[in-house]
Amino acid sequence: VGGPCGGRPGSPPPRRAARGGAPPPRAPAEGFLPEEIAERVRTQQLDDSHRRVSLRGYQAFGARFVLAQRKVILGDEMGLGKTIQAIAVLAHLAAEGQSHFMVVCPASVLVNWTREIEARSALRVTVLHGPDRHYAFADWKGRGGVGVTTFDALRGFPAPGGGEVGLLVVDEAHSVKNPKTKRSQSVALWTERCERTLFMTGTPMENRVAEFRNLVQMLDGGVADSLGERDALAGSVAFRKAVAPVYLRRNQEDVLTELPSLQQTDEWEQLSASDEEAYREAVRAGNFMAMRRAAYLRPEKSAKLDRLREIVQEAAENGQKTVVFSHFKDVLGVVKAALAVGPTAGTPMLGPLTGSIPAGRRQQIVDDFAGVSGPAVLLAQIQAAGVGLNMQAASVVIICEPQIKPTIEHQAVARAHRMGQVRPVHVHRLLATGGVDERMVKMLEKKTRLFDAYARRSAVAEATPDAVDVSDTELARRIVEEEQARLGMTNARPPTSG
Repeated sequence: VGGPCGGRPGSPPPRRAARGGAPPPRAPAEGFLPEEIAERVRTQQLDDSHRRVSLRGYQAFGARFVLAQRKVILGDEMGLGKTIQAIAVLAHLAAEGQSHFMVVCPASVLVNWTREIEARSALRVTVLHGPDRHYAFADWKGRGGVGVTTFDALRGFPAPGGGEVGLLVVDEAHSVKNPKTKRSQSVALWTERCERTLFMTGTPMENRVAEFRNLVQMLDGGVADSLGERDALAGSVAFRKAVAPVYLRRNQEDVLTELPSLQQTDEWEQLSASDEEAYREAVRAGNFMAMRRAAYLRPEKSAKLDRLREIVQEAAENGQKTVVFSHFKDVLGVVKAALAVGPTAGTPMLGPLTGSIPAGRRQQIVDDFAGVSGPAVLLAQIQAAGVGLNMQAASVVIICEPQIKPTIEHQAVARAHRMGQVRPVHVHRLLATGGVDERMVKMLEKKTRLFDAYARRSAVAEATPDAVDVSDTELARRIVEEEQARLGMTNARPPTSG
């Protein structure tokens, strides 16, 4: 599966850009950079010997841009694979002999970064987070590789000496747009000490020139000083020209021909202490369904909910509509309440669309969702919305927990990813590490392979989803017993599916 910002691996190899002549066809994929900068980027070498994933043409250009320009912001729209491009840069620099790298990101994507680097490259990864982070930092300093940490943890580490860190990657860089905050000051100090820095954000920064200037100031004071409000007011062409040395952004429309029509990302989250406590209570009670939704029981400290809000907010800022699926009505209620406050409060919300709503009314809700001008969120119970409704207004799909039957998930995604959809659909599956989600994913991989083989042979696969499903009761019982054993709960209650 793909990373926090990317599609599945196995992409076509990079296309060699044609030399000479007018470049209109490639201009969008190259972010409409001035020819002088674009040419320098095209001639930049890109070593793939430490990389385990191929790049699309625009992704290879993005990685070369980072290498050629040294301190930059990669502002590609959500779903274009910013993480993959960052890993390509890390792998290239490692091949050149650089030994130490640092990735700084929100806690919500820390696990994803770790898994992505391990899966997509040959680089060593050290997580610099939690109570043992200072021991881990000492280990990283001694042995090298990629350190992955959070904004708050970074403040507790000594800034490197000049030339010590080959690349600093700052994910969700709009989080450090306010220079008065401690996290921004810490990132600014590290940026100053690193020869190369990559800021990543899917938020369209050109709409916020003052905040954007603050980010650019950390990377290139000269460009920041030359960037006035008039650049934004003069139109996007003037703005892009002014920031070209440090900023590359491509929208999906710019690279549509290179994108797969369906991109799927597994969003792995580390449960918060509060989540973990709720989860242990559910395991002790032997309640499989409570285990599946434990990550949402305490919304004020929910790791999955934090990530869900980030995805919805970024989709909204890029003008995209989002469908949120869950098996559980109460989870949808929690999501609705969470999205109604904070940065996502202004985004129109429809639903939840549940099994108790008559079929005709369900279609009306979907039509209303499609009729909203601009971004919107539709909440839907996955088994109620999976059949018969067309949701192609949505280009972002969030699945709150893994489903017992792969066919249910397949059918739900097909509601958005179907004829009439003009944008690629990006599916985010929210998964928690180390518990019921991880066990289900492993067990369901086998069921999905069976389903895929069956679907290829039979035109009636969607009409008979139960044909390839093993007993759900047996699966639930096995997972509960394994989790009770893993957590050392000898006096726990026997498994129930309720």
